[in-house]
Amino acid sequence: MLVAKNITKSYSGLEVLKGVNLSVSEKEIVAIVGASGAGKSTLLHVLGALDKPDSGDVLLRNEKISDLSIKKLAEFRNKSIGFIFQFHNLLPEFTALENVCIPGFIGKNREVDVKRKANELLKILGLENRSHHKPSELSGGEQQRIAVARSLINNPDIVFADEPSGNLDSKNAEDLHQLFFNLRNDLGQTFVIVTHNSELANMSDRKLEIVDGVMNG
Repeated sequence: MLVAKNITKSYSGLEVLKGVNLSVSEKEIVAIVGASGAGKSTLLHVLGALDKPDSGDVLLRNEKISDLSIKKLAEFRNKSIGFIFQFHNLLPEFTALENVCIPGFIGKNREVDVKRKANELLKILGLENRSHHKPSELSGGEQQRIAVARSLINNPDIVFADEPSGNLDSKNAEDLHQLFFNLRNDLGQTFVIVTHNSELANMSDRKLEIVDGVMNG
């Protein structure tokens, strides 16, 4: 499903990614690990079309996303890619349901369809009774599950998660980790997860390590 070929990326003359190759199959959960500064988040941003590589190609379902224009890239990202970050980035003035709906509205989908899908996701994630609560009224674990629902609202081909449990206590982290596998099994979702959490990495279908900008494993 996802293929990265010989990806390089430098910032201010510092080579962060040094010819990374990677492939991810449909319904696979892949964990990317490595020391701080090894290039994990940079790679995730390139794979998720948040940043462009200096050289190399990224293909999702055989479409070369690294060549898309800025406008086409934004549309592609909204439609085909979901994101989950360490800090959930929920908008405080909106309810849980409204936060989940936002990418669907940006994608110009019908309001009734977006709200129906959002409510379905909230139910799957055990949050149907919290849909009208604002982020300040939700626990950290609940806020991160809202962020997971938001990442899935447009039925993305793949979800990228950057340290998704890094801001959670051990119980909520464990619940979130299990949730990824439930979503893979129940919805057929594909995940690429950057993590320092060894438990999550070891649970994954594959664990890949970046060392000094080079992929091992």
